[in-house]
Amino acid sequence: MKRKALSIALAALLTAGCFSTVSVSAEDYGSGEIKIWVAEEVKGFTDEKVAEFMEANPDMAGYTVTTEAVGEGDAATNMITDVHGGADLFGFAQDQLARLVSAGALTPIMGENAEWVAAQNDAGASAAATLGDMIFAYPLTSDNGYFLYYDKSVVKDPSTLEGILADCEAAGKGFYMEINSGWYQTAFFFATGCELSYETDEMGNFTAANVNYASPEGLAAFKKMIELSESKAFNNGSSISNAANCAAIVDGTWDSSAAKDLFGENYACAKLPTFNVDGTDYQMSGFGGFKLLGVKPQEDAGKLAVCQALAKYLSGEEVQIARYEGNGWGPSNLAAQQNDAVKADEALSALAEQLAFTVPQGQYPNDYWTLATSLGDSVISGDYKGASDDDLMAALQDFQDQCISFAE
Repeated sequence: MKRKALSIALAALLTAGCFSTVSVSAEDYGSGEIKIWVAEEVKGFTDEKVAEFMEANPDMAGYTVTTEAVGEGDAATNMITDVHGGADLFGFAQDQLARLVSAGALTPIMGENAEWVAAQNDAGASAAATLGDMIFAYPLTSDNGYFLYYDKSVVKDPSTLEGILADCEAAGKGFYMEINSGWYQTAFFFATGCELSYETDEMGNFTAANVNYASPEGLAAFKKMIELSESKAFNNGSSISNAANCAAIVDGTWDSSAAKDLFGENYACAKLPTFNVDGTDYQMSGFGGFKLLGVKPQEDAGKLAVCQALAKYLSGEEVQIARYEGNGWGPSNLAAQQNDAVKADEALSALAEQLAFTVPQGQYPNDYWTLATSLGDSVISGDYKGASDDDLMAALQDFQDQCISFAE
């Protein structure tokens, strides 16, 4: 009931225009405390940038700003559970946007700030921060996707999944991919032309599901996922730090340092490979994702103005470049993406190539992720080994029906 009440309250405030861009003079900023939640790896960095911002804006010095290390997933969950007690600014992954809007945890970005977000960031990041026709967050990164890290002394040609597995098997090395994850599974299903997406209203409620996994396209993807699980080189996982005897792994930019440490002079990156089913080649696809910075609704106009200004600064070109240099986060800001160091980054370059084949991740019910894990666990357990096409199609139909039910 509390979440429903918050959603209704937000709708009323939006209708009344209470969250339009605030214009205040210096003496109107007031004083108080501002709390920021960011991922642990960027807490120190954020502290430094907040200090720089406050020093450059003495008219906002009435506010004491503190940062706390709260990961993107936990931040969203905590905000939804207790908006009032949550942070004033918080980082979160784009797939949490609908839930946060529904909980009344995000201030809509209006006017010039909304125009700034759309103009400064790449189209995928801007879309990730948008629900309906309204922007609700400031993009921080365009690097939440996956590609291939590999040992080039083992994998001679990373262009096909079949070739990678053959090289790994011959060398007695492992190929890692987390197939019991709804995020990574889409690399197969989207590759063959399947769709799995949800529609939401402006309050973040799921209103419709678009799913066609129970199809020839879905069957081809499912067959390849099962075939991969039966390779003696296959290991289920996506963290290179936990990978033993690894020669190739589907992972993201967050593990680039660990990949360099593991592979040394043989470190290499590439877009995901193609795979072949019944004589047809498919380019592996998947989700593209983004990190966003949200601002909680505020009763005080002066505090809201400071929070918006601070969020804009922390998501701007200069800070995105510095965050890349210090922590390796790939920028969403268009100008920052043209920075020489960013353009020379092998992992980001591989991701950029892969993103051309991916689907921007929209909003998904929590039940979808649980269901996808169950499907992958069944594959890994060998439940579908030797199964007929009819049996596989029945499993896909059940999966599809449950996905649709989540929006009913």
